[in-house]
Amino acid sequence: MAQTDSISICGGTVGAILTCPLEVVKTRLQSSSVTLYISQVQLNAMNGASVNRVARVSPGPLHCLKIILQKEGIRSLFRGLGPNLVGVAPSRAIYFAAYSSCKERLNHVFSADSSKVHMVSAGAAGFTAITATNPIWLIKTRLQLDARNRGERRMSAWECIRKVYQVDGFKGFYRGMSASYAGISETVIHFVIYESIKRKLLERKVASAIDDDETSKEASDFIGLMLAAATSKTCATSLAYPHEVVRTRLREEGTKYRAFFQTLSLIVKEEGYGSLYRGLMTHLVRQIPNTAIMMATYEFVVYLLNG
Repeated sequence: MAQTDSISICGGTVGAILTCPLEVVKTRLQSSSVTLYISQVQLNAMNGASVNRVARVSPGPLHCLKIILQKEGIRSLFRGLGPNLVGVAPSRAIYFAAYSSCKERLNHVFSADSSKVHMVSAGAAGFTAITATNPIWLIKTRLQLDARNRGERRMSAWECIRKVYQVDGFKGFYRGMSASYAGISETVIHFVIYESIKRKLLERKVASAIDDDETSKEASDFIGLMLAAATSKTCATSLAYPHEVVRTRLREEGTKYRAFFQTLSLIVKEEGYGSLYRGLMTHLVRQIPNTAIMMATYEFVVYLLNG
């Protein structure tokens, strides 16, 4: 058990390091501090003279990445990596422990492995993990939004912790938690779709191996589970993504954003509905491979433990 835990933690650590630049770009795109870039558009006036008009356009991931590299340097693409590495292991451990425990108990209350069991278990696990680890993710977000030009001294994690406490007190570490709770819907959708696809794959395998004495796991089975996880995560993330943008805004330092629905309506009013999906593609590129690997690893560990 200890060995499999170590493998899972190492995998999560490597994944966090490799995808950190994407995480930083996504967070910057979601924030209000880099909402719009200015571009010059040349128009023809009535008298034939050309007129320059300033147009505001939303930045794309590559544009945002280019700006970060030019103004801040490559080190800024790894801002928030420390808290991310600190939080990834306990967050996953708490989530899967809560999910497995809740699922085992609910199987005796509802129909075993039903959608209701998966939904409630995923929701309870998400609520537990969010409540326990929100301060870590708040510090990570603050560090990722701390844009400094080349040569300027960057704020450390400890300085960020001290600043949050001085300005907002202990409750400051739980800013954005309401949006994270709203994001539990993503987890629920993800697991319901995943378990449904997983059940279909198992039924298909059993049907094709009806003449065999037993059905053992093969490499193709875990590839199928990875595809199931990728599919379910893509659907869930696309549906629930606006909560990510709201959460980042709530975690910004000293902003006008105060509550979940107030922030949601304010973003729509000032920037339009499209702003609720800024950074989505970057998030999918970062999240889908991680989820696929994580779920396949989880299923493999469960398979080994069950003999």
